[in-house]
Amino acid sequence: QVQLQESGPGLVPPSQTLALTCTVSGVSITTTNYYWSWIRQAPGKGLEWLGGLSYSGTEYYSPSLKSRASISRDTAKNQFSLFLSSVTPEDTARYYCVRGDGSAGGDDYWGQGTQVTVSS
Repeated sequence: QVQLQESGPGLVPPSQTLALTCTVSGVSITTTNYYWSWIRQAPGKGLEWLGGLSYSGTEYYSPSLKSRASISRDTAKNQFSLFLSSVTPEDTARYYCVRGDGSAGGDDYWGQGTQVTVSS
């Protein structure tokens, strides 16, 4: 059974770097045709795709984040991580890690999400 679990701090001071990790079980993040993304939803807003990694490690980012986002992976631990620098209160949101199926199309597994608040 595929499971994704986000972890990280719930409170981040403004201007600092947010770091979240997604631990994946039930499938290797290097399995062909799967893509691993970070998506967030701010209060009262829709879902926003932040970026992701392909099964081969290629990185993809939303242009809206400019150069603030970085995504990496640890294949030994079957984890991938999001780093978002210079956070502001506008980065307050629930953050989800998600698996995308490149063959079938669409996102088929989601973590439960983790709430992140940017505040001093």
